[in-house]
Amino acid sequence: MLLEGKSVFGGIAIGRLSVYSKKDNRVKRFRVADTEAEVARFTEAKETAKEQLAGFYEKALKEVGEMNAMIFEVHRMMLDDPDYTESVTNMIRAQGVNAEFAVAATGDNFSHMFAAMDDGYMKERAADVKDVSNRVIGILQGAGGILQQKGKGMTGEEPVILLADDLAPSETVQLDKSKVLSFVTRHGSTNSHTAILARTMNIPALTGVDYPEDISETDDAAGSAAGRNLSVDGAMGIVDGYQGIFYINPDEETLLKYQRLKEEDEQKKRLISELKGKENVTLDGKKIKLYANIGGVADVANALANDAEGIGLFRSEFLYLESTDYPTEEAQFTAYKTVVENMAGKKVIIRTLDIGADKQADYFHLDKEENPAMGYRAIRICLDRRDVFKTQLRAIYRASYYGTVAIMFPMIISVREVRQIKEIIAEVKAELDAEGIPYKDVETGIMIETPAAVMISDLLAKEVDFFSVGTNDLTQYTLAIDRQNQRLDNIYDSHHEAVLRMLKMVVDNGHREGCWVGICGELGADTTLTETFLRMGFDELSVSPSMVLRVRDAVRKSTVS
Repeated sequence: MLLEGKSVFGGIAIGRLSVYSKKDNRVKRFRVADTEAEVARFTEAKETAKEQLAGFYEKALKEVGEMNAMIFEVHRMMLDDPDYTESVTNMIRAQGVNAEFAVAATGDNFSHMFAAMDDGYMKERAADVKDVSNRVIGILQGAGGILQQKGKGMTGEEPVILLADDLAPSETVQLDKSKVLSFVTRHGSTNSHTAILARTMNIPALTGVDYPEDISETDDAAGSAAGRNLSVDGAMGIVDGYQGIFYINPDEETLLKYQRLKEEDEQKKRLISELKGKENVTLDGKKIKLYANIGGVADVANALANDAEGIGLFRSEFLYLESTDYPTEEAQFTAYKTVVENMAGKKVIIRTLDIGADKQADYFHLDKEENPAMGYRAIRICLDRRDVFKTQLRAIYRASYYGTVAIMFPMIISVREVRQIKEIIAEVKAELDAEGIPYKDVETGIMIETPAAVMISDLLAKEVDFFSVGTNDLTQYTLAIDRQNQRLDNIYDSHHEAVLRMLKMVVDNGHREGCWVGICGELGADTTLTETFLRMGFDELSVSPSMVLRVRDAVRKSTVS
């Protein structure tokens, strides 16, 4: 049986399936004579739940790190939330009902309220409030608040592929991680706690897989006659986290194919793991920073798994391209803050909105252009639509309080543009100061993507802290070749001497004025040029997460002097 889902983390898992089915905390409503005694029962159960969550926090801190452990602190705060607590106690007193029912009803009400919100982060809190409420109910019912699993579960020594509707944080932290090969869930999102755990553990995971509870014998690899149903629990399974594919009882040919693919995958991982933690330093001692390019929040785990020193290009336009309207300041702040916190102090360079040309969002109502690559795009839109720009800058500066943030601005061609940007930043800072919203000073830089920016890089370097070269656009503008025109592939040459000379000029001009200089375009991952870039004097290379360790390998084999 072949099913499809949404990939949370890449990789291949082969093993027996284990269905995680939660034990229901069934709640009955009944009247109580002593409502104050019932309120006291709730208060005592709430305090017990908080003690358990404190224990979960300490356990998660060791297993999945501080950022992922913080969810249990959030849960403790939910239990102390006056609105939540008052809703429960008022229901007990006003309706004369038992504490279990009041907690269940409040949990449902708050969960529905969060689920109805537009903000993705707040939607995720619906599952959290249900988890917290179920814990208190379990304690009130004498179950100790520990959610139990029905069925076979992970009772044997063999690691399994875990199937679940979804997993709450308190459930994931109680799992024996050594016995989990992969997660497959019916519900949840790429930002769910199950997804976060899968990325932290570096195991393949899928969400949105509508797997059956049982399968016909005709679905079995043995091809037995129909007429009897078999439980999916204990069946053989394959999770392909790269393609978002899930097999139940695969045939022998499919199993052999994936066993080969898994061996190849593990061989690559072994090679990668040997380079983890190693310095990005040449044979003769030249050091360089290796950062990762990401297109969204979900890519952070991949950057960390590949040992990137930071994020050299966070393409913020994904927030706009995935939305049907201008993303709010709160939505942007949540996304930026999540990335910054997950990077735990490592630098995160956020590129401001780079939309236009081949990246279109209908609600921007951009006119059709004959030559959009040279048209109304990127910083030109931001300086024209300042309300949109200021919303993004406010969100970025707010997020800077939670880690190390830098901002870079795309498609700069003049000093005047940079000075206009500085004026807008000053306005944003003044607004945040007036509102008492904390932020940190951040480095500001520009992308060098045009010959114009290259030629005046000596002047631009006086205005900013760093340069990051976008080699894709710089090459097409320098050679006057549309990089998306397949008919010109034979003459498109990213190694063209003119491009390489421009790169050297940018490094020299930047360094003279105290700017550090990096590359965030695709050319940065071209290992045939790694040594050349090092000799030019580049301080940083930012590449796709999957290329970080390959470039590290090239750096460590290079000689600069």
